[in-house]
Amino acid sequence: MNILLTSVGRRSYMVNYFKEALDGKGLIHAANSMETYSMKIADKSVITPLIYDSTFIDFLFDYCKKNNINAIVSLFDIDLLVLSKHKKQFESEGIRIIVSDYKFVQVCNDKWLSYNFLKEYGFNVPLSFLTIKNTLLSLKNRTLKFPLIIKPRWGMGSIGIFEAENENEIAVLYNKTLNSIKKSYLYYESQQDLDKSVIIQEKLNGEEYGLDILNDLNGNYLACVPKKKLAMRAGETDSAEIIKNDDLENIGQSLSKITKHIGNLDVDCFYFDGKFYVLEMNCRFGGQYPFSHLAGVNFPKAIIRMLSGEKIENNLITYKAGTIGIKNLVPTKLLEKE
Repeated sequence: MNILLTSVGRRSYMVNYFKEALDGKGLIHAANSMETYSMKIADKSVITPLIYDSTFIDFLFDYCKKNNINAIVSLFDIDLLVLSKHKKQFESEGIRIIVSDYKFVQVCNDKWLSYNFLKEYGFNVPLSFLTIKNTLLSLKNRTLKFPLIIKPRWGMGSIGIFEAENENEIAVLYNKTLNSIKKSYLYYESQQDLDKSVIIQEKLNGEEYGLDILNDLNGNYLACVPKKKLAMRAGETDSAEIIKNDDLENIGQSLSKITKHIGNLDVDCFYFDGKFYVLEMNCRFGGQYPFSHLAGVNFPKAIIRMLSGEKIENNLITYKAGTIGIKNLVPTKLLEKE
């Protein structure tokens, strides 16, 4: 079996996880729009056109056919939206894209759609607004209070995220976020509604938690791994402790049943005022997955077994609570000039 990981970026650990899961019974290919170390450690690699380039899908399709790729796993939100549109095209050649349906990917990528989706199904969510006018009205009515988080509606990482402490800062930071969007790759998705591409949310001053929720290839629940986030860096989990928590597992099972997502669903939660709130969802392997892996689960191997039509052993989806992990940066020399 040969698997292509797209938009691998700096997630070299995901390349290693999939290589170990294949155990020499196939090749891991890594794709990215620019060369990274993750591509160096894959069995094979390729530099692709940019995701929104008109040739991106045709390039991937041809590469997969030439290299006998059996499945594609994306590690980036923007990839997911494009790939989900073309699942049938790839499946016609026996290439399975591990991605949820297009409508749910849209919900995950759009924080305003996520907010309304989660609220509709009864999950606790932070108050959110798309306009300064409605934000000020809610502040005046005392249903909202400072501080507020201002960030891109179609965003990821820490790009364009600011915290407003008073009314004078709202418009200034709103415009700063909008400028950040226009100057970054976030502009592509934000073109859907640039005038409403900034979201304003109440800040939940609580503890951060996360979930990795694994569904099978038909959208059926397999496992949920809750974790308490101990440290964050640039919008990504830097350290975490795997915990046993019935409330969080119930949230995970409910989201699995409602969304019928495919593969892994990365979920950010907050514990605030005695309740768990769901903040965001990413329908891919996220930055918190390595801590689940360290605790004993092996979602890459589970996915490979599903693709092969094999049974998933319980040990692949069982975690050990109390496991604490931390990420590390290791510089690597690529070459030495004379």
